[in-house]
Amino acid sequence: MTQSAGIRIKHQVVAFDAADLNAESAFWAGVLGGAVDRDADWHMVRIDGEPRVGVQLAPDHVAPDWPDGSPPQQIHLDLWVEDFAAAHEEVMRLGARVLKPAAGNATGDDYQVYADPAGHPFCLCFLVRQESPSSDRSG
Repeated sequence: MTQSAGIRIKHQVVAFDAADLNAESAFWAGVLGGAVDRDADWHMVRIDGEPRVGVQLAPDHVAPDWPDGSPPQQIHLDLWVEDFAAAHEEVMRLGARVLKPAAGNATGDDYQVYADPAGHPFCLCFLVRQESPSSDRSG
């Protein structure tokens, strides 16, 4: 199998439409630990000075109706986190709402689905911590 050399990409940026640029860009800056560069109809969230998330003004933006509604979801982010409880508290503080609670898996991985302030779905994904068997060898 041959692999194409591809296009040399300087930055990869995910862009979201939103009617409220300030709420949407502040949310993603808070989640990702970044800062917002603001123009009249475009905000760029930068992490360590690098562009990561763009938010473009869309005054008629209609939030997707996840999972099966209209308009349908068109994109979402899976954010793998080390500490689900802390990440959950932070995204809720920043304005997220839960769309689907985590399944409560006992092993492997799990995820919980949220909507950002503009209604775009995203997931906090995490590995389920397995309890190690007791090493009590008394007898």
